[in-house]
Amino acid sequence: MGEIRKTDTNSLKKGSYIVLDGAACTVTDIQVSRPGKHGHAKYRITGVGMIDSKKREIVIPHGEVDVPIIEKKGAQVLSISGDTANVMDAATFETFDLKIPEELKGEVVDGVEVLYWEILNDRIMKQVKKG
Repeated sequence: MGEIRKTDTNSLKKGSYIVLDGAACTVTDIQVSRPGKHGHAKYRITGVGMIDSKKREIVIPHGEVDVPIIEKKGAQVLSISGDTANVMDAATFETFDLKIPEELKGEVVDGVEVLYWEILNDRIMKQVKKG
């Protein structure tokens, strides 16, 4: 957990993932200012947190940025309490709680398989596996 890698600012585009202020974000906008006579291009990158949905913005020179490594895993729902599901990882059999996203309420029931993402030190439920 908590893995990141480096990537060049030129390879970023809308929809890319990036670490801004220590949080995994999805890039929503990139603006590149042209370099001056002796300067370098500056990148204004706007992103929305994947976990907290907060908007973050940075201005950086051309170079490398941190990109979160997202692990996609499966789990089975053991029980539900309010808007939290207790799940068991399909590979490691570890049990832990996941918040049920608003769009999945009603679909997440005992015994169903779900797909979750492990990003930095967080886990988020992404979808219910059909089948």
